[in-house]
Amino acid sequence: MDVLEIARWQFGIITVYHFMFVPITIGLSAVVAGFETAWVRTGNEQWLRLTKFFGKLFLINFALGVVTGIVQEFQFGMNWSDYSRFVGDVFGAPLAIEGLLAFFLESTFLGLWIFGWDRLPRVLHAATMWLVHIGTLLSAYFILAANSWMQNPVGYEFNKTTGRAELNDFAAVLFNKVQLITFPHVVLSAYLTAGAFVVGVAFWLMIRKSTPAADRPLYQTAVRVGAVVALVAGLGVAVTGDIQGKIMTDVQPMKMAAAEALYDTDASCAPFSVFTIGTPDGKEEKLAVTVPCVLSFLATGSLDGKVEGINELREKYVAKYGQDPGAAYYTTGDYTPVIPITYWSFRFMIGLGVATMLGALAILFAIRRGRVPGGKGWLWLAIAMPLAPLAANSFGWIFTEMGRQPWAVFGLMTTERAVSPGVSVAEASISLISLTLLYAALAVVEVGLMLKYIRRGADPFVEPPDPRLGASDDEPLTFAY
Repeated sequence: MDVLEIARWQFGIITVYHFMFVPITIGLSAVVAGFETAWVRTGNEQWLRLTKFFGKLFLINFALGVVTGIVQEFQFGMNWSDYSRFVGDVFGAPLAIEGLLAFFLESTFLGLWIFGWDRLPRVLHAATMWLVHIGTLLSAYFILAANSWMQNPVGYEFNKTTGRAELNDFAAVLFNKVQLITFPHVVLSAYLTAGAFVVGVAFWLMIRKSTPAADRPLYQTAVRVGAVVALVAGLGVAVTGDIQGKIMTDVQPMKMAAAEALYDTDASCAPFSVFTIGTPDGKEEKLAVTVPCVLSFLATGSLDGKVEGINELREKYVAKYGQDPGAAYYTTGDYTPVIPITYWSFRFMIGLGVATMLGALAILFAIRRGRVPGGKGWLWLAIAMPLAPLAANSFGWIFTEMGRQPWAVFGLMTTERAVSPGVSVAEASISLISLTLLYAALAVVEVGLMLKYIRRGADPFVEPPDPRLGASDDEPLTFAY
């Protein structure tokens, strides 16, 4: 393998691993804030127990997410220095704001939430978790603004003297039309993931034989809340995903063609294949199960809309951008992404999202009227519920990034030209192996901690100290967990 291929593998492994923490952090912060708000309003002890229990799982996830996310930005200087040099003026602005504003906002108020149980009034304490959630949303917004610029570069001018893209309209970057639909789509996906996480964990505890009978109503309440969040968010994901597909077709038509492995332009009523068996390169179809006109609707909003094929788009790109010099993944003049990856990642993203919603519906039906279902099948469904949307999120990002190839910045810089020229194969290999092993160790830590505290279940109710009674200035802060 050459440096480009190694660098891409490293970036892909670290990005997919890190993003497994992101949707749970965004979504679970809102769920925990909602649980605590319900406790403050009603005084019902079950809401406080759920707050503490899922708050503990949130903290584990947040800590590991921070650790794995730090490497993300360092990679741009390690393996992608030419990319950083070319887009640093544009790309660095939203990332800097994310670090200085959003991350410090969420981390500061998370500290107050952890240590403030016996010092802050209850309403104010609940508000700190809502501010943590707002911080996660701001983080997501600025990071997605940077990524959306890679999909649809706007608000810049090219300086021929320095050979750099220079920012001239920050508002255009922040309100990029790709960004305006990507942000709600990603956030709703996070709510879907968090809702499914709550459903899976609470449902497993509810049907587990060792769970005390007195605690089953507690977990049943959590299942209902999580299922409602997952179903409502899932509908939002579907709506925003539909809009996103049409904008994607407008700015990156090759990506939509690659999502369907559509090589020849379909002038009207392009079908969507639910399942296809073809050649390894995706160029020839052997067997397909298709739904008429669905691809036309996804791409254009009309059942008889025209969808351009890969071959026609390739010719247009060669005419517009010239002959691409080629790299490990691409032949000369070929602006086509890896079709099997884009085709199947697109379907796995949609299929797993739909499966998550169906699972939530099935569990809601199973627990109606206070019932506690039994059988190994329900246990396996409980385990699958948190994993399915996490995998859907990962496949969505694989599609988003792989479907843009061979571009690092669409229409401006190919991935081959973005890699660091001074990095050797040995250096890149050592970096890849080291970080992969480190992340594997962190995965063991994450899973171990999660399983430990999930098995323990919600702690018995303990009335928090009333901060109105006052506390000595010499009394140390109490770590709530």
